[in-house]
Amino acid sequence: MTRAGAWRLGLLAGFALALELATRTGAISHTILIPPSAMLARLAGIVAEGQLVDDIAFTLLSVLTAFALAVSTGFLAGIGIHALPRLRRALDPFFATYYAVPFFVFYPVMIAIFGLSKLPVIAIAYLFAVVAMIVNTLNGLDRIPRVLAKVARVHRLSWADAAWNVKLPAAAPNLFTGIKLAIAYAFIGTIASEFIMATSGLGYSIAYAYNNFDNRTMYALMLFVVALVGAINLGLYEWEKRLMKRRTGR
Repeated sequence: MTRAGAWRLGLLAGFALALELATRTGAISHTILIPPSAMLARLAGIVAEGQLVDDIAFTLLSVLTAFALAVSTGFLAGIGIHALPRLRRALDPFFATYYAVPFFVFYPVMIAIFGLSKLPVIAIAYLFAVVAMIVNTLNGLDRIPRVLAKVARVHRLSWADAAWNVKLPAAAPNLFTGIKLAIAYAFIGTIASEFIMATSGLGYSIAYAYNNFDNRTMYALMLFVVALVGAINLGLYEWEKRLMKRRTGR
């Protein structure tokens, strides 16, 4: 483990210990927050009993669908917009203000169109994630050094060969940023949508536990979501580091 990783782990353990002490001593009421150990115990019980398997599967399927659609269409849209400077100039103001739009005001329309199913949830999650991928694709293509394009022309590479062997590797850091943001936004959009737009899923189960004053289950499921998203992003971070190390040779 690197020194930075050890520091992160230490800070996380210290924060968890502080919460444990604060809740056990009564500094924080159990009606507000339960001890992290109680969250873990309840989560272990949920896993052992096989509860909420369908809800977890519902949420993960929605997230993966929205993420895959956002990354693929966002990447292709970014390439297309980058090739059309006039369209790029027209869309830049919309991209700059996109995340100021409260998408959840459209949920009655989504339900009217798609009904109470996965589709409204996936649609909201997709809308959250796709622009992050578009913007980072554009940023990556903007930052490709011009000398690389000249090298591709000197070697008479075809458009496809130049894109695969020159442009994509040069734009990789920004593309990875877009992927990491897309997965985070897909989770945010899915979980938040399930609070109000679904009859199953982790978001629905968290809301149900909250409405029934079941703090142990609510916090256990919240811990599960945080741990899952953290593990996914950590995996993407490590993958990115390996690719960058292979690329730079350091």
